[in-house]
Amino acid sequence: MPGLVSDDPETLRPMKRSVQRIAFYLGVALLIGAGFMAGRDMLSRAGWQAALPLSRTEGTASIGGPFTLVDHTGKTVTETDFRDRFMLIYFGFTYCPDACPTALTAMAEALDIIGPAANRIVPVFISVDPERDTPEQLNMYVRHFHPSLIGLTGSAEQVAAAAKTFRVYYAKVKEEGSDDDDYAMDHTSIVYLMGPDGKFRTHFSGHATSPETMAAGILGVL
Repeated sequence: MPGLVSDDPETLRPMKRSVQRIAFYLGVALLIGAGFMAGRDMLSRAGWQAALPLSRTEGTASIGGPFTLVDHTGKTVTETDFRDRFMLIYFGFTYCPDACPTALTAMAEALDIIGPAANRIVPVFISVDPERDTPEQLNMYVRHFHPSLIGLTGSAEQVAAAAKTFRVYYAKVKEEGSDDDDYAMDHTSIVYLMGPDGKFRTHFSGHATSPETMAAGILGVL
C-alpha cells in the first residue's frame, strides 16, 4: 500500500503551497483579532473616561468687581447697591438686532419659570454702547423684557471699567462710508450669575441657552 506522505517533490509542492496559504490566512486572522481586541479595549477606556464627571477646580473665578454706572432712571449706582441679592447680568446694546433680545428674553422667561424665588434676583443689562444708550434710551428698552430689568450705562470710561471686571470684550463695528451713528457692536454674549456677596457663581451662553436650562441652573445655585 502506498504511503500516506509522498517523497515526490512534485507531489509535495502543492501541499507546501496549501500549508503556506493556511499559515498566511491564520496570521491575518490573528492580526485582525488582536487589532479588534485592542480597539475594543481603547473604546472601552474612552467610554469609561467620557462617563467620568468633569473635574472641578477649587476657588472663585476672577469675574466681577467694583463698578460705577448710571441706571435707566438716571441714578448713579455701584455694585454695592445690589448686595444681598443675586445679579443676572448681560452686556449688550439696545440697537442689537438678535443676540441681545434673545438673551434678555431668555433671562426674563427664566425668572418667570423660577417663580417667587426670582425675587432674590436682579436682572441687569449693561450697555457697551454708551454713545447711543443713554438712560432715556435704556428706559424705553428694558421695559419690553421684564419689569425688574435694570439698564445700566455711563461714560465710555465707566463702561470700559465695568466690562473689564467681567472680562467682557466689545468693539465698534462700522462699515466704511457709513454715518457716524450707523454702527454695530461686537461683544461677548454671556449671562453672568453673581451671588449676594458680589462673587461669581455661574454663567450661561447668552443666545444659546433655553429659559428652562437657565432657570434650572439658577435654581441649582440659589
